Amino acid sequence: MTAAGPLLPTCQVAPVGIGWRHPHHAELLQRQPALDFIEVHSENFFAPGGAARAVLRQGREHYPVSLHGVGLSLGSATGIDEAHLDQLAALVAEIEPVRVSDHASFARGGLSFQPASAVHASDLLPTPFTRAALDAMRANVQRVQDRLRRPIAVENLSAYVRWRGNELDEPGFLNLLARRTGCQLLVDVNNLFVNALNDRLQGSLQDPLSACRDWLDAIEPPAVAELHLAGHLDCGDIVIDDHGSRVVPAVWSLYRHALSRFGAVPTLIEWDTDLPGLQLLLDEAAMARDHAGHALETVAA
Repeated sequence: MTAAGPLLPTCQVAPVGIGWRHPHHAELLQRQPALDFIEVHSENFFAPGGAARAVLRQGREHYPVSLHGVGLSLGSATGIDEAHLDQLAALVAEIEPVRVSDHASFARGGLSFQPASAVHASDLLPTPFTRAALDAMRANVQRVQDRLRRPIAVENLSAYVRWRGNELDEPGFLNLLARRTGCQLLVDVNNLFVNALNDRLQGSLQDPLSACRDWLDAIEPPAVAELHLAGHLDCGDIVIDDHGSRVVPAVWSLYRHALSRFGAVPTLIEWDTDLPGLQLLLDEAAMARDHAGHALETVAA
């Protein structure tokens, strides 16, 4: 791991975008607000032709598009679903996105009594941070990159369970993955905070903000291609990464720390449940620009 410390940005503007969800399709195309990019969930646009793909093509005429997936199951020991990868490759070829990303997780596995079959989970499940799991994810990431002919970005997960017997910590696992495959990293700042809050509920004595800053300082800056910001839901006995509210002050603080570490990388405002009007997402994007401007000015001073 590299020593902690700021990385001076090569430019003073962090590109900011929002997740473009169905209720906002028409309004965004009509208003065409000032955004640096939009992000969509890849699987929602797999069907060739049709209304969804047509809308995405319209969006692509006005904004760079980032494709963010939930179905590659990069941590699966059963390998990549080739049909899924074929659909993603076709979408990438048509849309020519600025980034393609998915999660450091698995959602697909085989059945011991039916080895040729595969079952899909309804959630993104964490992988163990072991050498064997790293080898499996490395092979899957390499398969995807070879097929797409481009690097992909891999996102850290909000996880509600932990594996025993880890051989690496999460930053070390992701750093090695990036080094060995040439992939990029998508750092979700809200996911870090959610995990740290849940760790505290499980008895951790470390301050959640300090734990997140330590995590960010352990990540090797050159691999980081994008940051995600979102809201979460505190249920009392567990904190859920629901993407259903505004970014909280603690996450804004961690965002500024991330920028001081990684530089002016693209930043996304995610909002997927209890969707508000488009203007509120644009207000959050404006907040991200303000925080980024102050953070980058401080580093450059």
